Amino acid sequence: MGRTVSFIASFLILLSGIPGVRYTEACPAAGLGFNAGTVREETEMIKKMQKTDKEWKDILTPDEYRVLRQAGTERPFTGKYNDLYEDGTYACGACGTPLFGSETKYDHRTGWPSFNSPIAENRLEYREDRSHGMVRTEVRCAACGSHLGHFFEDGPPPTRGHYCINSVALDFEPARRAEEVKKGGTEKAVFAAGCFWGVEDKFRRINGVLSTRVGYTGGHAKDPSYQKVCSDTTGHAESVEVIFDPDKVGYRELLDAFFRFHDPTQVNRQGPDVGTQYRSAVFYWNDAQKEAALKAIEALNKSGHYDRPVATQVLPASEFYQAEDYHQKYYEKLRTGK
Repeated sequence: MGRTVSFIASFLILLSGIPGVRYTEACPAAGLGFNAGTVREETEMIKKMQKTDKEWKDILTPDEYRVLRQAGTERPFTGKYNDLYEDGTYACGACGTPLFGSETKYDHRTGWPSFNSPIAENRLEYREDRSHGMVRTEVRCAACGSHLGHFFEDGPPPTRGHYCINSVALDFEPARRAEEVKKGGTEKAVFAAGCFWGVEDKFRRINGVLSTRVGYTGGHAKDPSYQKVCSDTTGHAESVEVIFDPDKVGYRELLDAFFRFHDPTQVNRQGPDVGTQYRSAVFYWNDAQKEAALKAIEALNKSGHYDRPVATQVLPASEFYQAEDYHQKYYEKLRTGK
C-alpha cells in the first residue's frame, strides 16, 4: 500500500507545472530525442562534449541512451541509487561531470533519487518541457546536454528545490574510494582496453607499478561474474586496477602506455573481442587524472596518428569488482606454470 501511495505522489508531481522559473532562448542540443527548449539565464557553462548520435549509441547502454539522450524515464523504485545514502559524489552518467553531492540527497518518496541542490548551478541546464501534455522543468547536464530528470519546487526548506533524477543518468563515486587513492605514498589508476589478461601483463612490466588486479567496473550489476559480464548485459568493462609509486612513474606515463597497449579508436571492441565489456575507458579518481586523460585524448586526435577519432571514455571511478582468481596475472601463470 505504501508504494502505491508513493507512486500516486510521483505521478502527481510529474503532472505539476513549475512557476517562477525564468527562461531565455537557447540553441537545442543536436541529436536529442526531446523538443528544443529554453535554458535558465544563470546557466553559463559552455558544452565541452560534442558527439554524434551514433557515437552516443556506441558508448551508452540501451537504457542509458533512452534516458540520457532520448529523455526517457526509468520506472520508480527501480533505480540503483534510489535508496543509496553513502557519502560521495553523483556525476553525469554520459560525460562524468560531478553534479550532486551526497549531502544534498534526501528521500522524497517518489521512487527516484532526489537532491535539493547541485554542486554548482552552472553544471546544469534547465529547459521548459511540454511533452506528454504537461509543462515541467527539465534538467540536463550542461557539459554534454544529456537529460537527467526534472526540477520541482516541492523540496525541503530552505531551498525548496527538488531535483528528481534518474539513477541510470548518474554515476556514483564513493567518498571512501577517493580517500583510498593516496594511501601509503601510492596512487591508483583504472583502465579498460579490451581483454584484461594482456593489458594487466603489460602494465606489470612498467617500473614503478607496484601491483595490479583485473576486474569489472563502470556498469550497473552488483558482484558480476565473468560469464555475466561476457553476456554484455551488465554495463561493466573488463578493467585493470594499477597501484603505482608516483615518484617512479607518473600518471601521464601510464596513460601513454595505456594508449599504446590498444587501439583506442575502436568502439566496444578490441580486435576479435566484441562487446561493451571490451570498450576503451579511463576511470579517473580525481580531477587531475580526468584532466590528464582528456588532454591526452585531445593530443592524440590532433596528432594525425589515427584515421578515426579516439573513442576512449573518461568516467569517474566507481565500484571495482575483482575478477575470479584464475584471471589474475593470467599470462604470468602461463609463463611460470603456477
